[in-house]
Amino acid sequence: MSLFRQFFLFALSLLFSAQALAQQLPVPPTVAAKSWLLMEITSGQVLTAEKPDERLEPASLTKLMTAYLTFSAIRQKTIAINQALPVSQKAWKTGGSKMFIRVDTQVSVEDLIKGMIVQSGNDACVTLAEGIAGSEENFAQMMNREAQRLGMKGSSFRNSTGLPDPQHYTTARDLSLLTAALIRDFPEDYKKYYSIKEFRYNNITQPNRNRLLYIDPTVDGVKTGHTDAAGYCLISSALRDKRRLLSVVLGATSDSARASESLKLLNWGFIAYDAVPLYTKDQAVSTLRVWKGTQGQVKAGFANDLTIAVPKGYADKVKADFIAEPRLIAPIQAGQKLGTLKVTVDGKVYGEYPVAALENIAIAGIFGRTVDSVKLWFN
Repeated sequence: MSLFRQFFLFALSLLFSAQALAQQLPVPPTVAAKSWLLMEITSGQVLTAEKPDERLEPASLTKLMTAYLTFSAIRQKTIAINQALPVSQKAWKTGGSKMFIRVDTQVSVEDLIKGMIVQSGNDACVTLAEGIAGSEENFAQMMNREAQRLGMKGSSFRNSTGLPDPQHYTTARDLSLLTAALIRDFPEDYKKYYSIKEFRYNNITQPNRNRLLYIDPTVDGVKTGHTDAAGYCLISSALRDKRRLLSVVLGATSDSARASESLKLLNWGFIAYDAVPLYTKDQAVSTLRVWKGTQGQVKAGFANDLTIAVPKGYADKVKADFIAEPRLIAPIQAGQKLGTLKVTVDGKVYGEYPVAALENIAIAGIFGRTVDSVKLWFN
């Protein structure tokens, strides 16, 4: 299991017992939507949620997975950013929101990305899907495999666009996982595309439907969605004082409501909670003894910065204790879990996070293994 998946599975399963900070936890706002969730991205910590695991139609929020796979394909050189992809009859005829590309022409991958993200063009999504996987059906299979890898347990994808299908659904929790992965794994792409306020193609200018980009300068994304069944949906993210929060609002009653309810969640999270940085990326939490390896020690830490959110006024009451796995035997792979960081606030358990190897340790030769075997015998 990847370190990323271990990290988020632990973080998202934080258990707040009835006794643990029961009187101190901030009271979350009431949100007018079917389902919602607010996450502290660096820790994966859910600050508040309502029906986060209810399966709902994602509408154009589906395009976040299409974008994730597109950025992955560019990184893997399956396609190139300046490559021109052909527009098929299927892509051209796809209903819903459009980029207005023309059949039997070719469009650059970069323009298609902007058409997908800014204009929410379904025709752009199908063209990218066909260019990456050969067909949208094959691309949907890629979407489902990636969803499994990211730990999205309540999702099923049938197309690249989010057009209605009985077997096309996801959850607020899964969408938060996906969006956090997109921001973390492709930070430059996120910064470049998701805050664009309008895009002009084929002599047609279309604005970004995310109202918060025009209202709050700290908001730099992410994506809107709407169908009659899904209602009005918005995933938004804001960066304030190096701290990033992510809100997922599904099934609001109007365009203006999804924006106001999302901003309400973001503002509450920044006001009600303090961010406490615990460890930076690749900082050693501990150096542990390794047996039968080419090196006798291994550094354990986090592949990404670890910052947690605690109720306002409790930052100085945070304590972190590292509990190591017993007897580490080589080989050790970077990303392998080596222990757990147990975090308490005011003496009460607040959360547990997996600590992983920051380096590879190969297995030693026969002499080294024999020596350590003898030492272990007497240890």
